[in-house]
Amino acid sequence: MSTPETSAPDHVDRIQAAWATERPDLDVSPLGVIGRLHRVGSFLMVDLLANYARFGLGEGDFDVLATLRRAGEPFELSPSDLARNTMVTTGAMTKRIDRLERAGLLTRRTAEADGRARVIALTSEGRDVIDIAFTAHIGEEHRLVAELDPRDRADLERILSTWLRRLDSAEDGGPVEGGPVDGEPADTNPEG
Repeated sequence: MSTPETSAPDHVDRIQAAWATERPDLDVSPLGVIGRLHRVGSFLMVDLLANYARFGLGEGDFDVLATLRRAGEPFELSPSDLARNTMVTTGAMTKRIDRLERAGLLTRRTAEADGRARVIALTSEGRDVIDIAFTAHIGEEHRLVAELDPRDRADLERILSTWLRRLDSAEDGGPVEGGPVDGEPADTNPEG
């Protein structure tokens, strides 16, 4: 019996073969990694988005609520800190905050220390929703990675973590060739 690993070529194999025919002057081997990461990510996002929708949330909503929840008591941040921790523009963050405030999942108030500043905080309903949604999210992620052999999963996490630190370092203007600074933690779970 053949396994998926030894059966017919996958979608990316077919794309690489077509490019090798049409542009033999180019080394298209990076497609083997980048193309597969893209396709795997697309498949994963379909399942993750469906899971968020079970709780009436979109990906951005989940991200905002999860960011506030993991901030710890009292589960609040300034809008700029919230935007920075979710890597979206302040304009996009404002739309998310408005939508979640209308849903009763968070509140917006004036900061005690500075009357000009605002604070975004989870409501008790918002905390309940994100606790339930995050528990389901982690369950879904466990289900998805269960497709991998535990050793392959550990290897993949290590490889992706190293690559991500190098890309993050390059984006921040740091050295790429030397890799990350020793002891630098890896942020391998951006969504939760």
